[in-house]
Amino acid sequence: MFKKILIPTDGSALSAQAANKGVCFAKEIGAEVVALHVSQPFAATVGFDGMAAAYAITDEDYDKTVAEQAEKYLQAVADRADTAGVKVSKVATTNFNVADGVVHAAEENGCDLIFIGSHGRSGLSRLLLGSVTAKVLSLAKTAVLVYRVKEDK
Repeated sequence: MFKKILIPTDGSALSAQAANKGVCFAKEIGAEVVALHVSQPFAATVGFDGMAAAYAITDEDYDKTVAEQAEKYLQAVADRADTAGVKVSKVATTNFNVADGVVHAAEENGCDLIFIGSHGRSGLSRLLLGSVTAKVLSLAKTAVLVYRVKEDK
């Protein structure tokens, strides 16, 4: 069936919930996991009302912070996989379009499944916030399993 599963994470609690299920799924079918974090490059932050200039952030500071953050998020998934006895590798990448980064990482790492969480937003909130998962579904040439995460109320 599936041998190599890409599990994207953004570090959120809901992303962690999906990653946990993805690791469990990988264990059940005997697959390995590629944990992925996609960040946007420094140039993407400059367009948001001069955010970088307003806070005097340099591209080196940004890159260092993003790398540290990515390692923290990826290590959380790797720890879950190690505990479950699932082979895992970690990948951090940047892309202006996060969904495009997910799809490219799946291709570059030879993954045959993308296991991704979805908040299940609809209506105005989906329109305003967009959906990385929906974009991955439209771009991916490989299988995508969407796990509906449960939000605590």
